Amino acid sequence: MKSKYTEIFKSIVAVCLVAMLFSCTNNSKKVSDFLAAKNLPIGEVRNINHVYKDSGRITSKLIAPFLKDYSNRTSHPYNEFPEGIKIISFENNGKDSVTIVGEYALTYAKTQISEIRGNVVVTNHTEKSRLETDQLFWDQNTDYFYSEKRFKLTTLTDTINGVGFESKKDLSKHLAKQVTGKFLATDN
Repeated sequence: MKSKYTEIFKSIVAVCLVAMLFSCTNNSKKVSDFLAAKNLPIGEVRNINHVYKDSGRITSKLIAPFLKDYSNRTSHPYNEFPEGIKIISFENNGKDSVTIVGEYALTYAKTQISEIRGNVVVTNHTEKSRLETDQLFWDQNTDYFYSEKRFKLTTLTDTINGVGFESKKDLSKHLAKQVTGKFLATDN
């Protein structure tokens, strides 16, 4: 009698397991929508060391301890780097040309605009210039930086302090606003 109940119990368990397996679906759209509705990232990555190449040549490298991927957002997909970011651009025959470092970053996929915050330092190793600020926006389409925060720009000949800054990614052709400090002005 006991074995008959055991067989019936096993049969019921088997039927329940089969029913559960067939009732589960793996619809990635539903999962993505659920994560977006709950403001959860679609993915998280630790210890990123991503190399960008163009025509087989390394053009830049992105290094970050942590990435949250919110590319599941329909209107404004983005990536968040909550523990900091370091971007190295390689120009002059593979030498480190420009390095960007910050404590926090957001990069928006549709607009290709990045915001870097917290002790932001941009160093042009070729020209020996350095920009320091608390917040910097980077238009990746035009390789243009801008900020409305306090900044310090140090070159071989000048140290410029101010509030508000714009320049090309290599810190050339800069527009400094509300400036103070010692610097040489030229008519170019």
